[in-house]
Amino acid sequence: MKWPRYWTPWFFDNSSVPVWLSKVSPIEINAITLGPLVFSRGEISDTTRQHETIHWQQYIETGIIGFAVLYPLFWIVNLLRKMNGSHAYHAIPFELEAYENQEVSHYLENRKRFCWIKFIGVNPL
Repeated sequence: MKWPRYWTPWFFDNSSVPVWLSKVSPIEINAITLGPLVFSRGEISDTTRQHETIHWQQYIETGIIGFAVLYPLFWIVNLLRKMNGSHAYHAIPFELEAYENQEVSHYLENRKRFCWIKFIGVNPL
């Protein structure tokens, strides 16, 4: 069934959520996807909208709870691989897929399910 592919999250511009989460994060958060909700500091750009929608699709295919478990687990594993906090974040497979494809037109329409898996173990630097 193809219908979840076309599901998009709800976007909230000018939110303080990224500001507050940045205080406990190793990176400055511009936008964040929390389940079907995307919170952005300011007006969300098309590039960021696509990046965060890719995350929403990752949430869907991992059953939401799977994403919530795997995302911090990948970050911790990267820290154990002696990466600093920012590098560990950028090496998370979910982020690697989203950053690589955030400006690829029609990516979401053509995206294969679970394609983030190919990024496991990839070191972006």
